[in-house]
Formats: sequence, structure tokens, C-alpha cells
Amino acid sequence: MLDHDSFPTPADVTADTPLDPAMRAAVSAHRETIADVLDRRDPRLLVIVGPCSVHDPVAALDYARRLADAATRFADDLVVVLRAYLEKPRTVAGWVGLLRDPTLDGAGDIAGGIRAGRAFLVDAARTGLPLAYEFVDPVLAPHVADTVSWAAIGARTVTSPPHRQLASWLPMPVGMKNTLGGRIDLAIDAIRAAGLPHVFPGTGTDGRVTALRSDGNPAVHLVLRGGTVPNHDAASVAAAVSALAEAGLHSRVVVDCSHGNSGKDHDRQPVVLADLADRIGRGDQALAGVMLESYLADGRQRPDARPLRPDLSITDACLGWARTAPLLEQLAVAARRRNALVSKERIGR
Repeated sequence: MLDHDSFPTPADVTADTPLDPAMRAAVSAHRETIADVLDRRDPRLLVIVGPCSVHDPVAALDYARRLADAATRFADDLVVVLRAYLEKPRTVAGWVGLLRDPTLDGAGDIAGGIRAGRAFLVDAARTGLPLAYEFVDPVLAPHVADTVSWAAIGARTVTSPPHRQLASWLPMPVGMKNTLGGRIDLAIDAIRAAGLPHVFPGTGTDGRVTALRSDGNPAVHLVLRGGTVPNHDAASVAAAVSALAEAGLHSRVVVDCSHGNSGKDHDRQPVVLADLADRIGRGDQALAGVMLESYLADGRQRPDARPLRPDLSITDACLGWARTAPLLEQLAVAARRRNALVSKERIGR
């Protein structure tokens, strides 16, 4: 392999762009908090919100700072997590994300992408927000995993044994999305598999292929993202909870307002969210969290557009920040109402 085709090891990048001790402690605390929300030990609502993908780190940090301010305002009712996705899975082809194509031209400067991507994640973590990340390439996971507080395995990879094994090893809650067609049984299989111990090949801190050993991840859960038809409705959520119970799993359900649940129409995300908020406000305990695709400006642009706007998504269309902030308040009100109902029920017992 030519030297310019090599890329830094996990040890290299963590040494060059480290998390300081306070940040490491914060990431650990965020992971515990999110697990507590999923297990209902913490009564707040999990809200995972942010761009479909990060293509401009400077603009994405602007978004992160705005979201951090909102997260502080709603901290009594919501646990807000920033979508900090740097990899994009593709059904056939397309931009594969900042980590693998930071120059957005197909040049494949993975070394530059790893360094730029990790620098963004560390800067984003400095805002105080927990970070969410979809792990696409297991080889690259150790370069960034220490910065992440919530992880996703996506609809295209949820049936993949290496991704299930990776989820068993990751030290944070992991959401398994239903498949592109909408099947939840395969996602439930993934949850069960990731809860078990595994020994599997992976990237060591020195960059060499090594045997990774996991104890199984107890905080793996289901994400409903829709399929050929939406599955955010009450009947679909109830069916998912029943299927989880039949498999002997906790009924932790996070619902994605985008993707199949919105028909990939960003303007429908508020409609989906309003339905979820209404049910949460009426005491629905099955809904542990909500996902939302949001960025600085409304809509999307083609990734080959030149010049590219830093504030506009180049992958899925997102809700702009001006439309996002009121939705966070709507979810906070719903979570507060749910908690008041739960407290009232407990007093009445």
C-alpha cells in the first residue's frame, strides 16, 4: 500500500485530538443518562436531533451551539442529543460522508476525513451535548467511538453480523433501526444478537486487525424509522412493544420522524412529531425517544452543487433551525404532561 493511502490509527487520532478528562467523564455520564431514559429510570424524553449528515464542520458547530442552548432550556423535560453523523450508508452509490470523503469529490482522502471528523466530534462535545453517531464502517469505529453517547445501526446494516457484533462491543446505548422495507423482526434479532458476548475481528488501537471481545450490550433498543409505509402510529408502536416483549426484551422504542415515517418529505416531520407529542402528553409510556432531521436552513442541495452552501444539507432534506426550536418546546411540554400524569397515578395508588 502506498504511504499516502494509509490512514492514522485510533491511537494516533486520539493522541492528536484527545478528549480531556472532564470531557471523558461527561461522555460517560451522558451514556448513563440515556440508558436511564430508555429504561425509564429517568422520566425525561430522549430527543436525537440534528443534520442528516455533517458536510461543513464549521456550520455544523454553529448548529450545535444553538442546539446546546435549547437543550439547557428544556433540560428538565428532555435529554437532547446532537446527530453528529459522519458516515453515510448507500444502497447503490452516493456521497459516503465526511469521514471517507471530506473533499466531497470522491477522492477518498480517508486520512484527512478521520482527522477532520474526529476534530469536529471533539469540538461538538465541548458544547456539552451528548453526540449521536451512525456506525457504518466497523473498521473506523474505534477512531471515534470514545466521543459518542448514543449510536445507531441503520436500516441497511441492521441485518449485518459484523454490525451486530460491533453493537455488542460499543460502550453506549445503540438503536437498531427496522429495515428499509419496515421489518422489525430483523431489528429485534439484531437487538438479541448485540446483547450477547462475541469475539470478532476488529481494529485495535494500534491499527492492526485484532480479536475484539464483548460482553454484550444491555442498552440496545429498537428505532422505528418507517419502511414502505410509516410505523410511527399508535398501532405500529404497540405491535413493536408486543414483539419486543415476546422476545423477552425491554420495550424501549425510539421513533424517527424522518425517513420512511415522513416519506422522506421534511415538511411532514412536524406532522409526525405532533402525533407523537400528543400521545406522549396523554401518558404514552412506550415512546422513550424521538428522532428529527434538522439543520440551519430548510431543505437540501445537491452534493455536486458549486458553490455548496455550508448551512444546507447535502443528503436528506432537513427542517431549518427556525422550525426546529418550536418543535423541541412542543416535545418538552408533552414530556412534562406525561410526567405529571405518571406522578398523579402514583399518588392515587
